[in-house]
Amino acid sequence: MSFQGKVVVITGGGSGIGETAAARLLERGARVIINGRREDVLARTAKRLDQAGDRVRAVAGDIASPATAKRLVETAEREFGRVDILINNAGIFSPKPFIEHSEEDFDTYVAIILKGTFFASQAVIPSMRRRGGGAIVNVGSMWGSQAIGATPSSAYSAAKAGVHALTKNLAIELAADHIRVNAVAPAVVQTPVYDSFLPAAQVETVLHSFDAFHPLGRIGQPQDVVSALLFLAGEEASWITGAVLPVDGGVMAGRNT
Repeated sequence: MSFQGKVVVITGGGSGIGETAAARLLERGARVIINGRREDVLARTAKRLDQAGDRVRAVAGDIASPATAKRLVETAEREFGRVDILINNAGIFSPKPFIEHSEEDFDTYVAIILKGTFFASQAVIPSMRRRGGGAIVNVGSMWGSQAIGATPSSAYSAAKAGVHALTKNLAIELAADHIRVNAVAPAVVQTPVYDSFLPAAQVETVLHSFDAFHPLGRIGQPQDVVSALLFLAGEEASWITGAVLPVDGGVMAGRNT
């Protein structure tokens, strides 16, 4: 699967799924603009990905702000001439009972996950239209389709469900522009997001306690999700748009027990 010469914008590109996607795309010939909120983390990631600094650019900023999305596109066009692909990966996750959610919690989930996806997608459209098409791939979630009692996540789930709905709406609106819009919906994937609410010594044990929850018997790894992202972003998926693809070890198919 080649992405030779393609220009890809990745939100949430500083670690986990976003960083893995950037690395795989670079291996396949792409040029990449990564975004994240922490400038220091983003700079270190950019250096790891591209020691020479020829094919990676980092744009720090809160993707909930439309101004950040605008800067991402401006950087892509100034440095590399265009935008071919957008991967909307930025997100947060911290299970909390519904009754304990504050207005600030709700606003933060919606801002980063849904508003960020909305305005980053809006920002790339003119560039994609000028070059005759493109691909947007959103990172949705199993939690956007199914509630899990062990991980109460109402605000997160509502925001991710919005991403799923947005994916389908944009697929229809943008089809005439040859811009495909799809999403992946992962289950439990081992990424740094869990470090934000679990003690470091417990992360590995807690995550692997969910192995049996997945019919295939293990939690996911970033590369599992990235393989699906790259497929949907690439030419092999040229007749696929509006799909929300479960990448979840079989969870949405049903349960063994």
